[in-house]
Amino acid sequence: MNKFEFMTSDRILFEKNGLKNIGKLAKPFGKKALVVTGGRAENAASIEEYLKNEGIESARFQVYTEPSLDTMKVGLDLARSEKCDMVIACGGGSAIDAGKIIAAMMTNEGEILSYVEVIGEGKSLKSPSAPCIAVPTTAGTGAEVTKNAVISSDLHKVKVSLRSPYMYPNLVLLDPILTMSMPQSVTASTGLDALTQVIEPFVSHLSNPMTDAFCKEGMRLAARSLRKAFDRGEDIDAREEMLLVSLFGGIALANAKLGVVHGFAGVIGGMYGIPHGIVCAGLLPYSFETNVKALEEREKDNRALERYKEISEILTGDRNASIEDGMNWVMDLCNHLSIPKFKDLGMKKEDFPEIIEKSMGASSMKGNPIVLTKDELEEMLTSAFQ
Repeated sequence: MNKFEFMTSDRILFEKNGLKNIGKLAKPFGKKALVVTGGRAENAASIEEYLKNEGIESARFQVYTEPSLDTMKVGLDLARSEKCDMVIACGGGSAIDAGKIIAAMMTNEGEILSYVEVIGEGKSLKSPSAPCIAVPTTAGTGAEVTKNAVISSDLHKVKVSLRSPYMYPNLVLLDPILTMSMPQSVTASTGLDALTQVIEPFVSHLSNPMTDAFCKEGMRLAARSLRKAFDRGEDIDAREEMLLVSLFGGIALANAKLGVVHGFAGVIGGMYGIPHGIVCAGLLPYSFETNVKALEEREKDNRALERYKEISEILTGDRNASIEDGMNWVMDLCNHLSIPKFKDLGMKKEDFPEIIEKSMGASSMKGNPIVLTKDELEEMLTSAFQ
């Protein structure tokens, strides 16, 4: 068994219609909140009203795309000028990551770039973040329980991470009612991101018994509820279970890393502006195939092969399922959810060498169960492209 350490957010609250309690929940953290919200800000006004009822002032910062260095500077300047002492991030993964970045920089000196991996200095945060409450409205990224936040650089055309144990939100409020308004396309991409994030940590060479438990239950829930949530968005039971899949995936990846899908995702998203969930969805079935083939050729005694068999059994509900059955199940799911091919999203084949070179150095790639060759990575990209 690997030596392991387990960390997550301080407090996680799951409650239908729980948003109405946000004022009371926020009261111990300060007197003025920066409310960070995504492009769809319908919940922001409600949050501000609930805060006002408890005597808490607020300012609003809206994030229309995934966080960038420039956008985060604007948000941080607003938080400081408004003298906010806490952050409430409500939205999808982009809004929550934005809130986590702003909260971290409210208490740490210097430029954001100094603390960013790969393109920055990668300095460690010296001080704990300002109090941060995360309220997800999508079921995919698990950003509410991770210690990193994804940030893009237009100059470098890449997505990287700001990462620190200080970046776990202090409080996570999971209200499944907030996910009911997700359109089908968002349900599909975020749901497959969530599924990826309970598969990759399970086969990661850094997995541990605690992350395994979250991953197994997450896969069972996703197998039962992702299609239902896509086909019948009003199915509250399916929405609840997918919100749990997202939570479990976030907890697992924060403690066991991810793999090749997410190794590619930051690079592809940064180069083409494709939403993270769409990239993960497009790559998931082919990562399954690529990893299994590489393991069978070079590392037949790697425990990940047994785990891919177990994944297949969980997803199909058949204890006699083969690894190939699992691959086919994932492929059928992606077809059912109408996931587009990369060629239809603006990717160019001539960019493959650059994508592969950048991805091989990505943090997530280090969790993959086997080191993949450039040829294997190109084969995987080609399958997702066609």
